[in-house]
Amino acid sequence: MNKKKLNLSTKIFISLLSGAVLGVLMHYFVPDGYIKDTVLINGVLYVVGQGFIRLMQMLVVPLVFCSLICGSMAIGDTKTLGRVGVRTIIFYLFTTAIAVAVALGLASVINPGIGITLDAVQSSEVTVAEATNFVDTLLNIIPKNPINSLANGDMLPIIVFALFIGIMLAKLGNKASTVANFFSQFNDVMMEMTMAVMSAAPVGVFCLICKTFAEIGFDAFLPMLKYMLSVTLALAIQCFLVYQILLFIFTRLNPAKFIKKFFPVMMFAFTTATSNATIPMSIDTLNTKMGVSKKISSFTIPLGATINMDGTAIMQGVAVIFISQVYGMPLTLGNMATVIATATLASIGTAGVPSVGLITLSMVLTSVGLPTEGIALIMGIDRILDMLRTAVNITGDAVCTTIVAHQNKALDRNIFEKS
Repeated sequence: MNKKKLNLSTKIFISLLSGAVLGVLMHYFVPDGYIKDTVLINGVLYVVGQGFIRLMQMLVVPLVFCSLICGSMAIGDTKTLGRVGVRTIIFYLFTTAIAVAVALGLASVINPGIGITLDAVQSSEVTVAEATNFVDTLLNIIPKNPINSLANGDMLPIIVFALFIGIMLAKLGNKASTVANFFSQFNDVMMEMTMAVMSAAPVGVFCLICKTFAEIGFDAFLPMLKYMLSVTLALAIQCFLVYQILLFIFTRLNPAKFIKKFFPVMMFAFTTATSNATIPMSIDTLNTKMGVSKKISSFTIPLGATINMDGTAIMQGVAVIFISQVYGMPLTLGNMATVIATATLASIGTAGVPSVGLITLSMVLTSVGLPTEGIALIMGIDRILDMLRTAVNITGDAVCTTIVAHQNKALDRNIFEKS
């Protein structure tokens, strides 16, 4: 009798649980010292965990670049590409604005900062983001030197350059078939390489989670429970209510079936806390389990990993209310509207890497006159919430992609209905 082999998502889930359990045990039952702190936590666990993240980051730029070239080349004419692009961007901005509004509303009801004293919360050093005006943000989308953008991993300029190449290749047709074949084959190589790196995911996930819990245990959570509850509830509403209602309205697909099929990708995003790392897994899952054409997903998913940060926007919305209450600086309705606008715009071009939302949060706080020092209050427990919001971010990308594919008749409902 053959034993059924565990699939990758099951292995990742087992690694997640066992890493959390071992990390908590290490935090409370292993005494501090050279072996625990230097050899295990900041040695083996840190090196293996960060090594895995770096392997994923190594693949991001070439993967996004090739995916977008192949996606825009497959869509073909600029009219269709423009229609898909405009619909995708409007959807992403719309859901981000809803996300901030949900966060502000929920946090105003729960009042996460009431009763919290500044000395009760663990503080950390704060990195403040420089505010970029809207004109510069628009101009920075166009790369002055695309090679430099590729080298630095500046995603928005990379996206523009890749779309340009894809459109030109589609326009030239057979004249540029050698270049088109090169990018198509290189994209296949990158997908294969990603799957090879993904085979190490259970080990990487185990080390990342174990290190997190070994360092913070539950001590940092206690004074912050109301804040964490507010963020988690808002993320759950966005992921399981807002997205699924939109999915049903636009496609009439079964939301429960969608979540079940996409759950392994959500788990992977949760453990790595990086949207970019999940790009290949999202594209593959949408194609094989949902019936979404790769010519749509290879365009919308990398774009979403760059500009669709609903989970991050939710954290920023709750954090603004939390910090305003801790410092005793109440917000007006006008301030709330400013937060929605600023958080939505700040999410565009935010890198899909761990904890970047904390850096852009400083711009949101500055827009309503709150002290950026307040960020230090939430840094201690941000890693766990960062994992949750990344899972929400990539779910939003997938829902948008499925809706856009349906509208462009690039969704095979028979594949979706298969168990």
